[in-house]
Formats: sequence, structure tokens, C-alpha cells
Amino acid sequence: MTAGAGRPAVLRRALRITLAALAGFYPLLYAAERPTAALYALFAPIAVGLLSAIPGSGRRQALVVLRVLPPALALAALGTALAVNTWAASGGMLAVGFLLAFAAVAGPRAAGAAPGLQLFYILACFPPYDPDSLGDRLTGLTVGILLLAATELLLPDPSVPAYRQRLADAIGTAARGASGAGVPPQTLRETGARMRLSRLPPSERPAGASRTDRALEQAGRAVRRLLDQLATLAELPPAADPASAALLGHIATVCDTCAQSLRTGRPPPVPGALEEAMRGFQSARVRLASEASTSGSPPRTDVLRRQSRVLALAESARIVEVAVDIAANGRPAVQPAPHDLFWYARLSTPRLWARRVLGNMTLRSVLFQNAVRIALGLAAARLVAGSLDLAHGFWVLLAVLTLGRTTVGAAWEAVREALVGNAVGALAAGALLIGLGSHTDAYAALLAPAMLLGFSLGPLLGIAYAQGLFTLVVTTAFAQMTPVTWQLSEARMIDVATGSAIGLLCGLLAWPAGARREAVRAMAGLLRTCGTLVPPTAEDLLTPSPVAPAPPRTLPSLHRLRLAEAAYAQYRSESGTAADDTGPDWHAVLLVADHILMGAYRLPRFGLRPGNGPSPPCADWARASASHLDRETGRIASLLIGDRPAPGTPLVPTPEGCSPARLSVDLEVWMTSLGLQLTRIEASAAQAHRSPDRREDPREDRREDRREDRR
Repeated sequence: MTAGAGRPAVLRRALRITLAALAGFYPLLYAAERPTAALYALFAPIAVGLLSAIPGSGRRQALVVLRVLPPALALAALGTALAVNTWAASGGMLAVGFLLAFAAVAGPRAAGAAPGLQLFYILACFPPYDPDSLGDRLTGLTVGILLLAATELLLPDPSVPAYRQRLADAIGTAARGASGAGVPPQTLRETGARMRLSRLPPSERPAGASRTDRALEQAGRAVRRLLDQLATLAELPPAADPASAALLGHIATVCDTCAQSLRTGRPPPVPGALEEAMRGFQSARVRLASEASTSGSPPRTDVLRRQSRVLALAESARIVEVAVDIAANGRPAVQPAPHDLFWYARLSTPRLWARRVLGNMTLRSVLFQNAVRIALGLAAARLVAGSLDLAHGFWVLLAVLTLGRTTVGAAWEAVREALVGNAVGALAAGALLIGLGSHTDAYAALLAPAMLLGFSLGPLLGIAYAQGLFTLVVTTAFAQMTPVTWQLSEARMIDVATGSAIGLLCGLLAWPAGARREAVRAMAGLLRTCGTLVPPTAEDLLTPSPVAPAPPRTLPSLHRLRLAEAAYAQYRSESGTAADDTGPDWHAVLLVADHILMGAYRLPRFGLRPGNGPSPPCADWARASASHLDRETGRIASLLIGDRPAPGTPLVPTPEGCSPARLSVDLEVWMTSLGLQLTRIEASAAQAHRSPDRREDPREDRREDRREDRR
């Protein structure tokens, strides 16, 4: 059952849909005597208000509903034209189903509107083929959507904080943490956790392909990392370190400025001040290491390690600064560094959308998989319904649309509940039709309470109640338009069973395990590509004072990170996985990838290098450790996909005498932390319960890795 906090919203939505549907249905049916227009006026608010997830509240939600009207009219017209025969309608359903489902690449807002838009084509593509009724269909559809927009204004939901406001609050908390205001580490971590996209309403997630959305999402990721780093720093013993305190003050100022910009809408200052402070901080670190080396005094390794953490923290804050500037001003004045991380900053909007679409046109994309599954299911349902000449065949497609799930297990659970609910609803509707006969006024009086009950109790109590009550809704509605008998309930029962069988079959044949297998593949591929970045990054830090360090090739890793995040997000949203803690720690894999990528960006630019080059023992340790970590990421990736690689070995500690003058302390801190994180991932993977369906062919996985990298 829905939590108590969600019940008022469900009841308001049920009231809005009922008012909008009946305000159009009754006048068009009884006053204008236009049954076709009345039918579309009835189903339009149901499609947009119930099947779709329209973001926002009040005026904002009303505007989104109005934007749905043009594509809804186009789809109804297309369905009317293609209803000429079963094959044309099925082919159209295949194309429309895929395009609308694949629209999820534009973000959760587009994905939320897709199911309702599907229904407009479904309604129109069934017999009778009657192009002359197109005017009535479009009239009813327009009336229904306009009335729904009006009810959104009259009965709005409470507004939720926008993402910019949430981001500003998180950055403000980071500013207080960096300024030494005594923010507890737990508060810092909890603030960062609240910025995870899974904890935000879908309508507020910056998931679009535009520069603004990409920059806001990147700023959110960076501030989460910043808050976690601040919490870790706060848990360390205090140290007399004026240079770190000064840099933390710069971080606090930059964060406060960014937070104020997001709250007020004023453009932030041009980025660059924090990077200049970081370079000054780096010069002070070099002097400290050199003085310790020339004076013969023991190197202050504890201070240098603390400074390494502060510098990593400053890099996270710098990314926040640059990303907020891009979100506020669009294209930056100068190309931000590193280029790979801000690759989108200077691309046009069409090119950004092309990147998003082409990046997901792969069998490894869960968005592509879902679109194919939905399109095949709807097209097969339309072909079966047309070939068997099922009465009210659109219910077959509606069952596929509403009962489909991303895993076979979840789909069977939904179908089982739906069949039970439909059976009970069919019995109740049959008894109602037999008892009331042809008394149209009685059905007209019952429609309003049936809709209120169905659209409120259904979401609150589950699929069985929703399907049973919806059977009563369609029975009382159709009984007012044409003479019906108890066989209407029988037809709906047959149609829902047929649609359920088709949906289950498609789910069984097309990625039956949902996103779990794809999460395994994506995480394994992500670890492999990120692991290859460790040796060249270490080699760069072992080179004394390079003239121009070569930037790492990180675009393949960034692309894989996107696919892995999408697979992980769907996996955690699937039934039964939210509380599943028996498998590998996928979130830790994402954090390791982020850790490697940020080190590959930061260390060549700001890493502390040994003045005259590393001593041979230190250089040998660094190179051997980097190669070891590269092999470990590949070995753990094989373990994730079900292989049984040989047991790994822990990272060897640094040899005696590897002071900051002989080895980069930043490289040591980075690789040591990476080794500990990989050990935790391996421990979680070793505890996972393996089964035959979880095993994958590692050779095929590596072949696909190479194909993805070429893309």
C-alpha cells in the first residue's frame, strides 16, 4: 500500500481525472450526441493523467499537459489512417511503440508521457476503419486534455523543491563544511546521499541531453563527492597545516558563490580563481617536500598526505564551479579542463542529442532493450487482436502496456494479480449489467463513483484492485454508448488474458532477467576500461616536471560509466532488488570508476612529483602496483560476470625510504585507496550467490568491449 504521505496526492489525481473525464464525456454524449468524441474525451484524461507520469504541479503541470496535445493529435490521426488493415496497424504500432519507449533517452519526463501517448495510437488503430470519424476523435481528445489541464490548475499538488534549489542547499552545506563551521561528518554524508538521483522525483532529475541538464547533473555528482571527502577529512586527526586551511577557505568561498548563483539566478564569477589557488597550494607543497629533503629532517608525510586529500577535495569543488558556470551561462568563455570531462560544453544542442541517441543505440543500453521489448509486445498484440478479430481488442494492447515489466518474474506477478482482479471485476460487472439492464441513467450515475474508487483505491491497494475496478469503469461507460450485455466482461477478460500471455512471452524471449545481466556486463566493462588508466597515470607521476603531460583517453570509460549508471538505476528500480544486499556492491563499483577517472584527470596536473625522479625501488613499486591494480580490475570484472579467476593478492605496502622526495605521495594515497576499494568489491562479489543464468561468456564480453570502444 502507498505510504501515507502519498495518499493525498493519489486522491487529488483521481479527483482531477474524474472531473476532467466526465466534464467532457457527459456533454458530448448526451447534449452533442457524439459518442465517438465522448469516448476520446473520457480516455484522454485517463491516458495523460493516470498512465502518464506528468511532472510538476499546478501551472507547470498544466503546461506540460498542453504540450502533450500536439503529439497526441498526430498519433490519433496516424492510428485512424493505419486502421485500414491489420498489417498496417501492426507495423505502425511497432514503429510508434519503439519511438515512444526509446524517448526515455530524453529523460524521465519524456519517458513518463510515453505510455499515455501510446494509448492514443492504440485507440485509433482498431476497427472500424472510419476516416470520417477523425474529426470527432480529435475533438474529444482535445476537449479531454484541455479539461485535464484546467483541473491541474484548480486542484494542484504541493510543489516540490526544484533540482537547482536542492543543489544550492547541498553546495551551501559543503561551503560550511569547508569553512570549519563544525558540520558533523554524518550530516555531510546524509546531505550528499540526498542528491542521489534515485532519491529525487523523476520530474526533477536533470537527465536531458542539453548542456544545462548535463552541467547540473555533473555538479550534483561532484558535490556528492565533495561532501563525502569533507566528511572523511573531518574524521582525521587535526593537524597544523596553514596551507590546507587557506585552500579550504577558497573552497568555502567558491561553494558559497555557486550556491548563491543557483538560488538567485545571477551568473557566477568566471571560473579560474580556485584553480589558481590550487596551483599556489601545489607550489607550497613542492617547497615543503624540497625543504624536508635538503634539510635532512624527517619528511612531514602525515601533513603531505592530508594536503593530498585537500587537493583532491579542491578538484571536486573546481568541477562544481565550472559545471555551475556552464549551467548558468551555456557555453563557457574558455574551454574548461579537462576536456573529456566537459566534452559537452562547446557542442551544439543537436549534436548533444545525436550523441545521446547514438550512444544508446546499442544492445548494451537498457533503454534500447526496453524500447525493443515494448515495441515487439505491442506490435504482436495488435497483430493477434486483429487476426483473431477480438472484440474490444485495444484491451489486449492496454494489458501489454500496463502489465509489462522489465523482468519475467515481475511481469508474472503483475499478470497473476491482474487476472484475479479482472475475474472479480468481470463477475461484478456482469451482475451489474444483468441487474440494471438498459437503464442508461443508472450507469451515468454510477460512472463518477466508479472512476473515483478505481483511480484512487487501485494505485493504493495494488494491481488486482486497479484491474477489477477499471473493469467496472469501462462497463458503466460503454453501457451508456451502446447496448451491452454481460458478454462485455467476458470479452475484457479474454482480451486481458491474451495481452498478458503476449507480454509474458515477449518478456521471456527479450532480456527476461531485466537489467541484472546488463548491470553485470556494464560494471565489468567499466572496471576493465578504467583499470587501463592506472598504469599511464602512475607513469606520468613518475616523470619529473613534464613540459606538457598527455591527457588520458577517458571517453570510452565515460561512455561505459553512463551505460553502467543507467543499468544500475533500472536494476535498483526493479521489483525485489531494492532490498537485495546479497550481490556485489554495484554502487562501490561506480565509486571506484569515479575515483580512477578523477585521479587520471587530477594527478597529471596537480600531483606532487619527486624532484629528481623517483629512486629505483620506489619507481619499481609504483609501476608494479599500477600494473597490479590494472590486473585486479580485470580479474574482479571476470569474477563479476561469473568466471572463476585465480585469487588475487593485496597491494604491497610502499618500501622503506619512499619519502615524498623519492615518490609522489599523491600517487601513493591514490593507489592505496584504490586497492582498498577493490578489495571491498571483491569481498562483496565473493559472497554473491551464483547461478547458471548469471554466467556470461567473457570472450564475448571482451569482443563487445572492443566494439564499444571503437564507437
